Amino acid sequence: MAKRSPVVEMVSYGIYKEWDSRSKELPKIVDFTTKVPADEEIEFGYIVNIKKAKGEVIEFCIDHPGVKGKKGQILEPFTGELHVGSNDWDFYLGDTIQLLDPIDGFESNIGKWRMTIQLGNKVISDKTFDVFARDEGEFWKRRGF
Repeated sequence: MAKRSPVVEMVSYGIYKEWDSRSKELPKIVDFTTKVPADEEIEFGYIVNIKKAKGEVIEFCIDHPGVKGKKGQILEPFTGELHVGSNDWDFYLGDTIQLLDPIDGFESNIGKWRMTIQLGNKVISDKTFDVFARDEGEFWKRRGF
């Protein structure tokens, strides 16, 4: 019997409400976008739905633009793997802008963030987000001035 091919659909991408990784609930979309302001605690990424792949292993990667750790070292891309939990499975891959270095500010967060998911050595989803610094005018505009 031939093996069924997984069906993958990107459900949403962009900026989300704060996500609790311990919860079974996925975050709610706030804005469909690939442009993300480098504001502290902004949650961004995407949700994919994977069908016909229960028990398979996905590998995910968040390749960020030179984000620095607490000791000033440049962090490697964040990677991991998970087993697909059901034959109709939603998965959120995302990250949060964090101020880890008060001297650097958010500078190490600015740039292209590429998020990918692989299944069986094949990329099944890929999205790049452009994290940008707001200028002072945008800061005040968001506050109604």
